[in-house]
Amino acid sequence: MEETAMEMAEEGNNNNNQPTKITPKKRIKMEEEIMADDEQEQQEEEDRISALPDCLILEIISHLPSTKTAIRTGMLSKRWKHLWTSVPTLIFKHNNDDNRSNFVSFVNKTLAQCHQSKLKKFGVYTSYDVRFETEVNNWILYAISRSVESLDLILWSFDLEAEFLLNQCFFTNSCFTDLTLAGCVFNPIGMVRWKSLRNLCISFGNLDEDLIENVLSGSPVLETLVLDNCYGYRRLDLTSKSLKSLVFSGYMVPDDESDDLDDVIEINAPNLLSLTIQDDLLLWKIVLLNVSSLVEANLDYTKGGHCETIPKEAEEEMLKGFIQSLSHVKELKIGVFCCKVLSRLEAKGFIFPSNVKFPDFTSAFYSDNDSLGQGDLSDSDSVESSDWDVLLLDHGSKGDEFN
Repeated sequence: MEETAMEMAEEGNNNNNQPTKITPKKRIKMEEEIMADDEQEQQEEEDRISALPDCLILEIISHLPSTKTAIRTGMLSKRWKHLWTSVPTLIFKHNNDDNRSNFVSFVNKTLAQCHQSKLKKFGVYTSYDVRFETEVNNWILYAISRSVESLDLILWSFDLEAEFLLNQCFFTNSCFTDLTLAGCVFNPIGMVRWKSLRNLCISFGNLDEDLIENVLSGSPVLETLVLDNCYGYRRLDLTSKSLKSLVFSGYMVPDDESDDLDDVIEINAPNLLSLTIQDDLLLWKIVLLNVSSLVEANLDYTKGGHCETIPKEAEEEMLKGFIQSLSHVKELKIGVFCCKVLSRLEAKGFIFPSNVKFPDFTSAFYSDNDSLGQGDLSDSDSVESSDWDVLLLDHGSKGDEFN
């Protein structure tokens, strides 16, 4: 617009054939007009955002990756400034490089300002420190008091052992539909009552057969079970008619320093439709007993991690046993982590059933000295910056109260 004003002034000069000088007063006036137009355009843009109904704005904010990002939307429009306090999704992520006390304070202060009556999702992702056990319990109680449906409680531990003891009320919540738990100690005194739970993922949990049976019998509509590097059991009796998918993702015993790797795991799951076995299996063998209802299966694992204690014959025997036990499934996918064993079986003349789907062999063959690396993808929020306090009202001592 400034260029247009200048051009008009010059055009006026040309028409009058007289040099006209723009005085400082005129220049200031022209700059004020430009600023006024910019403010008007910004106001119109803000008005378009503000015209959206609250339900749509809340839906948009609820899909952001973290609550910190949701709070930041308050900068977009005055009307949005406090809308995040009603969003039914709360996600808190802690980068281990950040101060843990600041993270705890941020979560406390945020929860003190929220006033939603019901939560769809609540998530905490941080390394666990026993000094903050009370705060973590308070966060869980807050979520439960809002009838949370989906709860992610990821409490990392450097030695991979579960340390956080779950409160007994946790095991009798009928509102849970999805649970993802890592680093949590399972010790229900009575019966588990998760009557609405459909998806359960447990990572690094010490689970025995009785505890697993308690969880399954107390989750009558459970459809998907993910056991991620859990241990403490030798047999999985998954006879629930509702359970349709099992992901067996790794097996290890954190405090086991021996190299015997002699654990044998039996899986009895007559009603499963989908089975995935993946990640590092620090054990001797997995035996499939009854998986007669399976439609699809995925095998993408390494046996014995990076140890050299597992004979090649044992690796070949387990994979061959899987293929033979799964010959009835519609589709059996074999991933790149099984390629070395797969190639040895092929070289020995093993005939693969027609349901086997092979990986891309152009990049999947590795020598015995090769290993596959996994990238570390993280999406964490910094809690060090005080910028967020500008958008958070200071409630003082109320930060530790969840009413």
